[in-house]
Amino acid sequence: MKIGIVGATGAVGRQMIECIEERGLAVEELRLFASERSRGTTLPFNGKDIVLQVAEEGSFDGLDYVLGAVSNAMSKVFRPMIEKAGAVYIDNSSAFRLEDNVPLVVPEINGEDALAHHGTIANPNCSTIITYMALAGIAKLSPLTKVNAVTYQAVSGAGINGFRELSGQVKALENNEPVEAKVFPTQIAYNCIAEIGSFLDNGYTTEEMKMQNEGRKIMHLPDLKVTCTCVRVPVFRSHSIAVTVETKDYVSIEDAKKAIAAYPGVKLVEDHTPTPIETSNQDIVYVGRIRRDLTSENGITLWCCGDQIRKGAAANAVSIMEYIDRK
Repeated sequence: MKIGIVGATGAVGRQMIECIEERGLAVEELRLFASERSRGTTLPFNGKDIVLQVAEEGSFDGLDYVLGAVSNAMSKVFRPMIEKAGAVYIDNSSAFRLEDNVPLVVPEINGEDALAHHGTIANPNCSTIITYMALAGIAKLSPLTKVNAVTYQAVSGAGINGFRELSGQVKALENNEPVEAKVFPTQIAYNCIAEIGSFLDNGYTTEEMKMQNEGRKIMHLPDLKVTCTCVRVPVFRSHSIAVTVETKDYVSIEDAKKAIAAYPGVKLVEDHTPTPIETSNQDIVYVGRIRRDLTSENGITLWCCGDQIRKGAAANAVSIMEYIDRK
C-alpha cells in the first residue's frame, strides 16, 4: 500500500502513524503532510525518518489511500486533489459525513458501506463511534428506536492544546496563579463544562446533534430518535458515555450482555465499572453497568468508555483502509 496522511503532526495524525506501524501493514510508501512550519522536519516510522511535506497539486499522485486529520476547511481543500489523484480519501473531519454519496463508516458495524465509496469515506465523530460500538450488539437483537446519551469527553478531544490547557490550569491553581481559559469556554481544571460545539436554534450543540445525525446513517435507522448532552470533563484521554437505549422489541439484560460480549471490538466488563484510564491507548470499547431502564419497558441503560484518539479517530480510519484493501 502507498499511504498519505494529511495533518500528520497533530495528535490524530501521529496516532494514525502509530496504528499503521503497530498493525504491521505492508506499506510500500508513506507520505506525511503538515503545515508550512513543519516542512522538512521528520517523524519516525518503522525505524526510518519520514520527511514532512506541504500538500499541493500533484502531491497525492500514485497513492492508494490518504488519511485525513485536518480541519473541515483544509479537508475541503484537499479532497478534490486527492480524488483527482485516484487515491481513496478517509477523512476524520466532519466536512462530508452527512453527504449522501460519502459513506460514514465504523467497520465493525457497517463496513460494507465503505465499498460503495466514490473516492471519499468519512470517519464518524469520536463519541458517536464509541456509543454505537457499545450498542451494536443490542441492535442485532432488535432495532434501536431511541437513544439518550450523556458524554463525558476528555480534553484531548480538543487536540493537543486541550491537554496543555488542563495541565497548565492545574499547575496554575497549585501555585495560586490566575487561570486562563483559551481552548474551553471556562476553567476546565476540577470542573465540568456542558458545552461542546456551537449552539443551534433547538438548544442543542453541533456536537450533540452528531449523535443523532451520524448514528442514523451508521446504523441505517433514519427514524432513530436521539437526545444527547455533551460534557467536557478534566480527563486527559478517553471519552465515557452514559447511554439509555430503547429497542423495538423487548431484549432481556442477559441477552443484551451476551450480545455485547460477543461483538467484535467490544469488551463486556462486569467485575468493575470501566474507566477512561483503563481504556486509554488501546482500541477496544469497554461496556459495563448494564441494567434495565426504570422508565421504559424496552429500555436498557449502560456505561461505556473508549479511547477517542484511537478507536474514536485514528484507529477507526486505519481499520476502514484495511477493510476496503482486503476486498
